[in-house]
Amino acid sequence: MRKQERRAWICLLLVMVLLAGIGLFGYRFVKSGGEWATFYGNTQIYTDGTINRGTITDRYGEELLRCTPDGFEYYGDYETRVATVHAVGDPHGNVSDGAISVFRSQLIGYDILNGTYDTTANGKKIALTIDANANRTAYEALAGRTGAVGVYNWKTGEVVCMVSTPSFDPAYEPDYSADEDSSYFFNNFLDGLLTPGSTFKLVTSAAVIENMPDRDSFRFECDGVNQVAKGDGSKLTDVTVHGKVDFREALAQSCNGAFGALTRELGAKTMAKYAEKAGLTEPVQIDGIETAAGSFDFPKDDDVKLSWAGIGQADDLVNPCAMMVYMGAIANGGEPVQPTLIKSATFIKELTGGKSLGKYIDSDTAAELKDMMKNNVVENYGEWNFEGMDMYAKSGTAEVGSSNPDAWFVGFTDDEDAPYAFVVWVKEGGFGAEAAAPIAARVIRALGSYEE
Repeated sequence: MRKQERRAWICLLLVMVLLAGIGLFGYRFVKSGGEWATFYGNTQIYTDGTINRGTITDRYGEELLRCTPDGFEYYGDYETRVATVHAVGDPHGNVSDGAISVFRSQLIGYDILNGTYDTTANGKKIALTIDANANRTAYEALAGRTGAVGVYNWKTGEVVCMVSTPSFDPAYEPDYSADEDSSYFFNNFLDGLLTPGSTFKLVTSAAVIENMPDRDSFRFECDGVNQVAKGDGSKLTDVTVHGKVDFREALAQSCNGAFGALTRELGAKTMAKYAEKAGLTEPVQIDGIETAAGSFDFPKDDDVKLSWAGIGQADDLVNPCAMMVYMGAIANGGEPVQPTLIKSATFIKELTGGKSLGKYIDSDTAAELKDMMKNNVVENYGEWNFEGMDMYAKSGTAEVGSSNPDAWFVGFTDDEDAPYAFVVWVKEGGFGAEAAAPIAARVIRALGSYEE
């Protein structure tokens, strides 16, 4: 009797182990089935190691790539190919964040019931959120310079422009084997970590607004040298003498001395907190793609380095996509929307918006920053340069040790039909307002119905 009882318990235990195993397998099948089925060894869906089915288009149906058993067929226009290759991908997978690699299960047409079975063997059509015409415009505007341009709809989260240079033609891809040629495959927008320069003053400004109730009485006398402490020889240099400025004027004139003083008053702990709150220290998630995460160092025992860090220099490193999302947060009342690269917006989504990433800054803070960014355009950049656009922006000139500084221009438009947040970076471009701002204007104009 006891022997039968033990056998019963053993059988029950085996059944429980079997059920647990089935449950684990079921979970892993649902979670990873697409990866299993789309493994490169599956000759049904790969020819010589490349996908042989599926089509990628832009948001308007312009065909960017068709995968066939005879190879990849890219769009015939050269500038479209080089402008969209970092979004689409290349035959050899050198662009790791391209749609060919990241969205291959969708391209192949995998689903949990039928696997990769497809009666037509044509795969599926993926519509990306990018606008091919805007990408072409951005590529042309960069004019052979190394850089990045990113634009997304801060209401729906759709990335409408993503360009990184240098680029290459995937239809006639040469053998880039030398180390120096790896830059062709690198996506500066998604993977870059760059010195932000004065664009970071928008983060410092948020900290000032939320922690300095007496900010309206702030005054700083800028002599262009701006010693951190009298007699110690340490300086925060400016490109010009700004004279006496208040908080609002300090941002419009991008006064390093004034923002260095504000940073020291805020302190290292507060600055670190607001860099994190702005989403600049964590990667941005985009449909399975993870961007680089920024890094900052705000020392408690070095006022000079702390001051430089507060104005976007020292060891500050930001990812352009994360900076774009922060612009979207300011535009959207402090609450950014998660970016997406797969076109799926519906009428309801257009009304309700995309997925929120939470509250980056208070709505009142966002409103004050927005007002100050409009003042930047009016007082510094010239509204005539953005004819017909309701533009809010901040330029940046990042000193990186080269002969010319890197140029930045970040911001957003507040237009019901064109709610776009953007980031433009040009390596060794010089002044942001001169090199990067015109690029932003051209791309936003290409996306909207603005007249030249």
